[in-house]
Amino acid sequence: MSGPAAAGAAACRFAHYFVVCGLDAETGLEPDDGAGESFEQSPIRRSFKSKVLVHYPENTDRNPFNKDAVNMLCMPRGLSFRSKADRLDPQFHSFTLASDEGTRSYGFVHTFYEEVTSPQIITAMQTLFQMHHVEHHSSSSASSPSSSSSSASSPSTSSMDSLASSLEESDAESLAGVSGCLGCAGSFDPARDTLYVSKALCLVTPLPFLQASRQFLAQLHQAVASQTAPPLPLESYIHNILYEVPLPPPGRSLRFHGVQGPIVCQRPGPGELPLGDYPLGEAFSLLGVDNMVKLLTCALLETQVLLYSQDYQHLMTVAEGITTLLFPFQWQHIYLPIISTPLHHLLDAPVPFLMGIHHREGAQRSSLHLPHEANLCFVDIDNHCVEAPEDLPLFPDQTELIQDLSEVLLHFGLPPQGGTSTKPTADSKTSSPQLSSLVLEDLMEDRRNGNLGGEELEVLERLQALARRCGGGKISEGGKTLVFEEEEGLRAAKLNVQLREVFAVRFAAMFGRYEEFVIHSALDLDSWLSNREGTISFDKGSFLSVQPATHLHFLSRFLETSMFSSFVDGKVLSRWADREPLQQLFDSRLERERLYDTGDDDFHHRPSRKCSSHFESAQAIERRLMKADHTAIHPHLLDMKIGQGRHYPGYFPKLQADVLSQSQNTNKWSSRVTASRRSEPKRSTVTDHSGVESEHRQKHAFTRRALRQSKLLDLSPQAVTQTHRGFVDELLGECRLKTKRMLMERMGKECVELGQGEASITGLQENTLIHGLCDLLERTWGHGLQIKQGKSALWSHLLHYQAAQGKFEAPAETPGSNCSEQRTLEDGAVFLRGGSLIQDVRFIQTMSDNLSEVAQARAWIHLALEKKMLSQHLKELLTNQELLRQLYKSHAFLLCEEEREQFLFHLLSLNTVDYLCFTRVFTSICIPYRVVIIPMKKLSIAMATVNPWVCVSGELGDSGVRQIPKNTQEIFFQCKNLGRLSTLQLGVQENSGLLAKCLIHCVMVYNEITGHTYKFPCGRWLGKGVGDGSLERVLIGQLVSPGAEEDAGRWTGTPPELASPSQTMRTVLGTLGGRSRMHSVEVQEDMREAANNLVKHFHKPEQERGNLTVLLCGEGGLVLALEKFLLHGFKSNRLFQRNVFVWDFVEKSVVSMEMADQMGDLQGSTLTKSPPCSSLCHYVNAINVSSRNIGKEGKFQLFVCLGIRDRLLSQWLPLLAESHLTARTYEDGALLRDRATVHSLCRILQTLNEFSFNLEAALVKGVDL
Repeated sequence: MSGPAAAGAAACRFAHYFVVCGLDAETGLEPDDGAGESFEQSPIRRSFKSKVLVHYPENTDRNPFNKDAVNMLCMPRGLSFRSKADRLDPQFHSFTLASDEGTRSYGFVHTFYEEVTSPQIITAMQTLFQMHHVEHHSSSSASSPSSSSSSASSPSTSSMDSLASSLEESDAESLAGVSGCLGCAGSFDPARDTLYVSKALCLVTPLPFLQASRQFLAQLHQAVASQTAPPLPLESYIHNILYEVPLPPPGRSLRFHGVQGPIVCQRPGPGELPLGDYPLGEAFSLLGVDNMVKLLTCALLETQVLLYSQDYQHLMTVAEGITTLLFPFQWQHIYLPIISTPLHHLLDAPVPFLMGIHHREGAQRSSLHLPHEANLCFVDIDNHCVEAPEDLPLFPDQTELIQDLSEVLLHFGLPPQGGTSTKPTADSKTSSPQLSSLVLEDLMEDRRNGNLGGEELEVLERLQALARRCGGGKISEGGKTLVFEEEEGLRAAKLNVQLREVFAVRFAAMFGRYEEFVIHSALDLDSWLSNREGTISFDKGSFLSVQPATHLHFLSRFLETSMFSSFVDGKVLSRWADREPLQQLFDSRLERERLYDTGDDDFHHRPSRKCSSHFESAQAIERRLMKADHTAIHPHLLDMKIGQGRHYPGYFPKLQADVLSQSQNTNKWSSRVTASRRSEPKRSTVTDHSGVESEHRQKHAFTRRALRQSKLLDLSPQAVTQTHRGFVDELLGECRLKTKRMLMERMGKECVELGQGEASITGLQENTLIHGLCDLLERTWGHGLQIKQGKSALWSHLLHYQAAQGKFEAPAETPGSNCSEQRTLEDGAVFLRGGSLIQDVRFIQTMSDNLSEVAQARAWIHLALEKKMLSQHLKELLTNQELLRQLYKSHAFLLCEEEREQFLFHLLSLNTVDYLCFTRVFTSICIPYRVVIIPMKKLSIAMATVNPWVCVSGELGDSGVRQIPKNTQEIFFQCKNLGRLSTLQLGVQENSGLLAKCLIHCVMVYNEITGHTYKFPCGRWLGKGVGDGSLERVLIGQLVSPGAEEDAGRWTGTPPELASPSQTMRTVLGTLGGRSRMHSVEVQEDMREAANNLVKHFHKPEQERGNLTVLLCGEGGLVLALEKFLLHGFKSNRLFQRNVFVWDFVEKSVVSMEMADQMGDLQGSTLTKSPPCSSLCHYVNAINVSSRNIGKEGKFQLFVCLGIRDRLLSQWLPLLAESHLTARTYEDGALLRDRATVHSLCRILQTLNEFSFNLEAALVKGVDL
């Protein structure tokens, strides 16, 4: 068989390779230098290099044999030797291999101990023991008597401790009984002892047929160990599994024969979950439900996951179990459930990974060198412990999910809390039907391989039951009957599918409408592939806006993962190519779900459908396992020479290569095809869940995985260098994509208008992206780390730098007090530039005692990002080349100069947008503020006559009244973080006298930690007898972009906010000329614009409180627009009157209404009796009697704010328009005298009544309404 036919046959075979690994007697003993073992150990406890002794066939076209990788994974710790005093139980484990094309194959390994017969090997081991004994004896005699008297430090005890710590699996148990005699275990005398060495039998398959492969290998070893020869030479069974046992078609089951009896495997159909043969019940028993959910959450969020166990198979069981539960998503990063000691350098990988480390009994976690712990999920399987990252969000509806999983486990007799690895046991409630087609296999073979009629099947079932009652049935290697093993396998399969369905139903509920948010922007495939990085394929903001609030923390981070991006890319790609099998299955399940959709979106109101999906899936598996659909050709005698294939009990024979290297298509055996095989329809090329993609998909295949497993397993120096180079390139590419994504998000490229009352999706997405940046920086600083002191590599580097700089610098002053670097504003105010790197580190250290190292590093990143100093600080940190060389290995990212500069350049691009990530996250810390009052330059001398005070307010509270000392213009104080500043109350003492007056230009407030400067424009007088006589003003602030000198001329993506109306605007409004120039159309347009801005504000995500204050009281706000309206057409009795105030008219109107009521005027009495009139009078009088000296402009501002808050403003306006003072105060063409215009304005104001206005305390202070 050759060419395409051979390749096609290989792809359809159950197994690709059969491999034997072990000791090569010709090359002798070679110490395994990569095992990291000490030569103080007994030679029989050391590891030696293993080799692939044989593998068949030599190669397959689509899955070339990787000799080094298979040898490493078959025997991760190399060869191990044993003596008669040791336990010689066989062990089983599995592994996974990935090709460069991304397809995965599975290896199943049965390891047993075989007696060493080579005299050279025995002599070499004896020589090693003699050398070890001499060294051990000399070290014992050299020890002092005092030290030998101590049991803790005696040579024999130390040697025993070292020996016990190096034992694999259950070696310590065998050592415990002979701990008093070192020569009984861990020693070897060829005259009175037998030497055994490990040998591994491996089967490599394209699909994870765990149970079937395990049974086949166990039966093969049982035949080797048996005193009686098997019916056929072992070559017959191996040839049969390699060339004559096909893959079962999707939705079918297959029976083939091992040495001892029949073996059944099944494969899910196109509408079922993909094949998952690893026992999930065992994984849940090992860790417990809570830990498994936590681990799955970490995997979904693509944290680094490290499994840790003494049992290789436990590593694979948990790893495969987790990746199986990810459906419909797929793990996109490094996946190595078993890494041997030579591969421990991969723990340095600065990318997400899922890896497993085997440890010997007694080994401690502290012995591991883990450079990345900030975002690491460490899973100690043996101790049933999962250490997740600090800020891990909860899985959506986690409590209900745990309850559902616990119910399934209890149904199968397993404790939900885990902590045990016992397999499911049979109970009366869940006992499955007996597998009637598997026991009397000889009779069934004679009846067309199990496809019998009803009567014949009933006869077989009765015979089977009789055999079971009589204790019949073949015995497996573990001492169990094959029937019991088959029942156990069925139970495990049913448990698997029910646990997987719990998660599949959850994902279907969460992403049932994902297709509505996929953006198809490209016209053809080539254009989409060429612009994929810059293309937005999923509307994340809209998707999050329709999710429950409790799910947002998890979902916002999950939407940024590679596995979700790959899933969405697959959906976009399906427009031009066949859908991925997993996606096709998921979509079909969603379509079926929609058929039963009754409009009830509550997941918990659909228990019957959840149960039905569990039942249907379990029933399908049970039907296939109860009756095999296909039976493979029996093992048969091959064309072997006489004398070949002899049986030697306990020794695996030397296989005959000529009969195993290729398939033998003899007429004698190829004609034995079952009837069901002959009638089988032609298989589709896309039904295999892990099969080969179509040529069209291969042509346009894309992947995010730049690092292939085949390269990772290559231990050559060139390959290791290339691997580290790949890590560097991947870090740089990730930095470029993350910074680009953050810029796009911040500049509003993806902002979506949301409905009223939604959560702040924009802020949530921003926090998620910043969290991803912190994770990237931690992984970057952990790459190639040589000296690790703590969980955070970045924070450790910062502390090292701080210590190094401390040798050359004097101790710094308290934050905010160092004025070594200053800048002067145009208006004369002196402010500090942003603090140095060391100052920021010291401030983070003083923030709180209970912050972990990881939290401190993230706080520092948040602070530097908000100050727009992140790139600059990191550049300064990396200038200490001597420190870098001390901390990092030569391959570290931070020592790659060109890539490091590009990395910093990408981070520098974040300076183009404004962040408040530190201010809004760390809300309970104490912040130092500096306030400076800046008067008009010509009247600055007047500041000497006043004694002002200030009160600064922000999102999180206010500073309280802070008195400014006389003859000074600034004050420094510390208080709890105020958040983003919004308003500032500025006033003077009431008893200051008539001379205490000043014209204030603005007030500047400086946050000495974040470097933010807020400007509060004023432009008005403060004092009695001048202006409106105000002794207190409420000013609206705006954030001044920091770093104006360096970033001069740059464009900022965040538009400036509106501040307090300027003095020029107020003057124009109040003067006679200004009133005459105001056009009615402009005034009405301003009013509509102000109201419209408020409506849009409430229809956007809920943002900072200051924004509402700006929209009400700032320039272009509602207060100023209404003031323009009421000033339009205002009469003036005196030609040279400078300013008029609307509050005078409002006040006189209220007085007029009250006097008319008292005089008993009929028309006036009718007005005053109405509730709107009563409320108008009540509010105006309350504002007038307030203890605050806010002046006429301040009173009118308070009047409007209270009216809009209490939904009364639209009722008050008609009252003012109908007042008899209106005709005397306003000209004929005034807007207030136009009934239609007033009615239109009232309708505009009424649209604001549906919103709740939460006014800042600074606006309504002193007024109890």
